[in-house]
Amino acid sequence: MDTLVVFDFDCTIIDCDSDPWVVDQLGGTELMNSLRAYLPWNDMMDTMMAALTAQGKTIQDIEESLRSIPLQPEKINAIKTAHASGCELRIVSDANTFFIRTILEKYGLTKCFKEIHSNPAYIDEQKALRILPFHPKSDPPHGCPLCPPNMCKGWIIDNIRASFPTDAKPKRIIYLGDGCGDYCPSTRLGIRDYVLPREGFPLMTLISENVKQVKA
Repeated sequence: MDTLVVFDFDCTIIDCDSDPWVVDQLGGTELMNSLRAYLPWNDMMDTMMAALTAQGKTIQDIEESLRSIPLQPEKINAIKTAHASGCELRIVSDANTFFIRTILEKYGLTKCFKEIHSNPAYIDEQKALRILPFHPKSDPPHGCPLCPPNMCKGWIIDNIRASFPTDAKPKRIIYLGDGCGDYCPSTRLGIRDYVLPREGFPLMTLISENVKQVKA
């Protein structure tokens, strides 16, 4: 099938923001609120994970908190149906690869997705989860005024589209998202594509206020 379905993750596949969920479950909300005052979100989450490890929290504790995030059966069925019908499925998210993969594994959805485009995460020598920016700090800035420094989702969509075989029928992209970070990739879609903003969330407002900027 010539259809690519791209999902945001937080508040799109799951119904919450995974970062605050984990921090709250592990008792770090007060520290998180103080760090947010002076750190970019991605740096703040990396610092939070190291701090929680120093307080005695383990990778298993993080995994348990992630596995407690509910996922509606209707969404599980929709993802599995889209995959079974031949659609290519990807995730483009400003969460991180560890959080996303842990939740997908819990609900048996890992094999449905061809690729996860998110902030890379790894476990360091101190057994702490470290979270890196998708767009490395060592690289020149991506230059997009709509996106945070660590990730431009529009850049990701452009690169996915550029990877399509040139000798085949172009794939239609269906993009599902909810937040401000999903507006930039929505503006990169063409007239054959579709964007499905979550009702009542910032993406829908941004699109309705900038209709001419979105061709999908």
